Amino acid sequence: MSAINTSDATPVQSTGLGIADPGPLGLAAFALTTFVLSFTNTGLFKAEPVVFGLALAYGGVAQILAGMWEFKKGNTFGATAFTSYGAFWVSFWYLTGHTDLSGVANADDVAHGVGLFLLAWFIFTAYMFVASLNTNPKLIAVFGLLTVTFALLALADLTTTEGLTKVGGWFGVATALVAWFTSFSGVVESTKTL
Repeated sequence: MSAINTSDATPVQSTGLGIADPGPLGLAAFALTTFVLSFTNTGLFKAEPVVFGLALAYGGVAQILAGMWEFKKGNTFGATAFTSYGAFWVSFWYLTGHTDLSGVANADDVAHGVGLFLLAWFIFTAYMFVASLNTNPKLIAVFGLLTVTFALLALADLTTTEGLTKVGGWFGVATALVAWFTSFSGVVESTKTL
């Protein structure tokens, strides 16, 4: 997230470490995976199996790599965000696609467990939103929308309220679109120096 301007008027220069800005990659990976899952949450598509591959490869591995490159560049915010959300997607891939909890707990207990998982991600995202207030309006919008998304999805599972899942899905779609736009802005900015 480092090459996304902290003020929309000043381009961020390369740190001379010999690597491209990983921010647009991390944002794109987050956006695409979130987009597909969120449309599933709206109830318009039954695409959860499609999300599994995205969650592992693009949302997971690509974001973790972007996070490691942000560490190399010295960007604590970007490194923490991308590595954490990459780990979120890998854990989502495992939890929802490779774990059968039906023999372990009843459906309500499973939903409550997923709700706790999402509540923890809401807490993390809320403090990342506060930290994003030191960045730029696009990142603030991404983290603000994502905070609301996690809150709605956590409440949906904790209360087993399907309607909240659908509303959370629409907030997730909005989050993905803003994240894609933010990624796009970073890619376009990088082409000005070519």
